[in-house]
Amino acid sequence: MFENPGKLVNGGVCSPKGFQAHAVEVGIKDATNPKLDMGLIFSEFETTATGVFTTNRIKAAAVKVCQSHVKVTNIRAILVNSGNANACTGVEGIQAAKDCAKKTAKELGVNMREVGICSTGVIGLPLPSDRMMEKIPELRTGLGSQISQGDLLSRSILTSDTRKKEIAIEFEIDGQPVRIGACAKGAGMIKPSMATMLCFITTDLKIPNKEHLHRCLTEATENTFNRITIDGDTSTNDTVLVMANGASGVSIGRRNGKACKLFCQAMHFIMDHLSREIVLDGEKVSKFVTLKVKNARSYLDAKKIAEAVANSPLVKSSWNGDDPNWGRVIHAVGYSRASIQEELIDISWGKHLACQGGKLGPATITKLRNVASKKSFELTIDLNLGESDYTMYTSDLSPEYIDYNRSEYSYWDALAKSKAR
Repeated sequence: MFENPGKLVNGGVCSPKGFQAHAVEVGIKDATNPKLDMGLIFSEFETTATGVFTTNRIKAAAVKVCQSHVKVTNIRAILVNSGNANACTGVEGIQAAKDCAKKTAKELGVNMREVGICSTGVIGLPLPSDRMMEKIPELRTGLGSQISQGDLLSRSILTSDTRKKEIAIEFEIDGQPVRIGACAKGAGMIKPSMATMLCFITTDLKIPNKEHLHRCLTEATENTFNRITIDGDTSTNDTVLVMANGASGVSIGRRNGKACKLFCQAMHFIMDHLSREIVLDGEKVSKFVTLKVKNARSYLDAKKIAEAVANSPLVKSSWNGDDPNWGRVIHAVGYSRASIQEELIDISWGKHLACQGGKLGPATITKLRNVASKKSFELTIDLNLGESDYTMYTSDLSPEYIDYNRSEYSYWDALAKSKAR
């Protein structure tokens, strides 16, 4: 975990000065049982903004449009819907995303390219953009900076999530208070490579240099969102957006300056917290596992091993069964294509050595099972080969997960009825 440079405060994306949010029910998820499914974040002031997006070669229309907007300008607003991914929808999907951005921009009095567009939900169905655009004026008139507005926004982006995921902190730069707020969604299709995951970050810091902001975001993403996995699937819609509007009156300067380093530390803390929340809320997850690979020959080797173990169905199934099966772990280490020496590998559940020097370790099965049966535990793989480490957050694989994901037909039926409304 990363250290919090300040204190926790309420409000999520609305906690920093100058940011407003609202959310409404459009009936995208289910017209017969409407829920919050479209939200808007807006900065009252001009921003410096950037984002990171899925590396899946199949990208949702929203991602394509949002990427193009972020590349050429600084967004001041984010329009997001849940229940429909607007992915694999062809030129019609692109046009639908652009139409929604254009309508939002008109309502807010900004340029169309200053609106970021995000979607999450079922892949392959046309986006009900007509009904969404009918509700955009209601979104605009309902904008507010209250804590409750951030709460509405954080709940509007949920799909298979069971709870909202938001955080805000306040810290000081040169004695002046500044804030960062954020919310995220994600529970399934989680193996980000920039999962289904979205994250929106706001700050009232002034960050004049877009390159500095982007570098901080990419570094924090690599150390947080890119180090979690639930089911090994990378979504078509993964997006992380950050907007800095300068409303606090505090500015950060050079890249290696104290203020910039403190901001990056705060970003790491915020995103690490949300990463943990995503894994803890994984679809039918019963175990949260902190997986540590230590003393690898290189950073890439440590990463390869961590990802191989964290995504192994056999390993994840054994975690679900409270089984400290180190044989399944070491076999995944072996096929990871990392540099290893079998006779040097140690594997521990908590502080107990299950495997030592590539062979059965001294820990008793009782001690190992006591750790493996906990809802949260730490698994360490020490290669004793170098000085590089890598940590991931991951989960078990449960029978309930399989059952939950066997079919989306009922969801598709609900969406089809919703579209026909």
